[in-house]
Amino acid sequence: MSKPVAVQEQPSPFISFSREEWARHRAATALTLTEDEIVALRGINENLLPQEVADIHLPISRLLSLYVAATRQLHEVTSTFLGNPAPKVPYVIGIAGSVAIGKSTIARVLQTLLSRWPDHPRVDLVTTDGFLFPNAVLEQRGLMRRKGFPESYDVRRLIKFMRDVKSGCGSVTAPVYSHLHYDIVPDAVQTVSSPDILILEGLNVLQRGDRAGDGPRVFVSDYFDFSVYIDADETYIRQFFLERFKRLRETAFRNPASFFHRYSQLSLDEALSIAAEIWAEINSVNLRENIAPTRERASLILRKGADHTVEQVLLRKL
Repeated sequence: MSKPVAVQEQPSPFISFSREEWARHRAATALTLTEDEIVALRGINENLLPQEVADIHLPISRLLSLYVAATRQLHEVTSTFLGNPAPKVPYVIGIAGSVAIGKSTIARVLQTLLSRWPDHPRVDLVTTDGFLFPNAVLEQRGLMRRKGFPESYDVRRLIKFMRDVKSGCGSVTAPVYSHLHYDIVPDAVQTVSSPDILILEGLNVLQRGDRAGDGPRVFVSDYFDFSVYIDADETYIRQFFLERFKRLRETAFRNPASFFHRYSQLSLDEALSIAAEIWAEINSVNLRENIAPTRERASLILRKGADHTVEQVLLRKL
């Protein structure tokens, strides 16, 4: 009788840390955010606490500060070798993940923490929402219910923005998006002027797609020095989305100028039923088809539990 063949597990490209293990890598780094500042930075349905920032975000900021310093030194060595001083270029961090997973909160916290390290005080944050096509264009192309999917973005404009940033252009502009009006703000721009660090946050920033076609293609992620993917079981993310929708119905949606004002006039059960439909038909599909498949491309994965707190950290091996 033959012996069963042992199945060997594929080695992981990541080092896994529990929350407690990751927190130790804070070392002696002081928390430079006050409790009031943390409250101001948190998302609408998140209970971000100082302990979470100390355990998770502070060690990330320490690691990134070391990476920024090492990258800067590498640029100096290359310039010396070439005998030609290179223009200053920012260290670019991409942050990806589902709708309602907490990308914006983590991006804001990291922006604030990183700006308080002495060697890189200027940290800019740009979201890819500004690179969505205007609603008029989406309507014309039949894409309003595909908003947030890769095809709803002006990728050419986004790539040009990233190329200019990484080429050391002194001043680069990005379009601005209004969550109140659910549309691009006409003629409004955000100016990025030679930051030390640029954080780009968005749903699909790690996506590469199919390279088939004429010649090589360039992707947003090609310009990243480091990337973070925020992860959780889809059951939890769906609940995060419903809870956020409920809170928005009680706050921002009550503004008559809000694109979603009509939802504030519905009963809670009616509003949550619509939210569940939006999740099932739009956000869940986008997550499964476009967002989640990019998770393994990240430099760092933050895995959240049911209470929106990070339980596990995965750091890509060098």
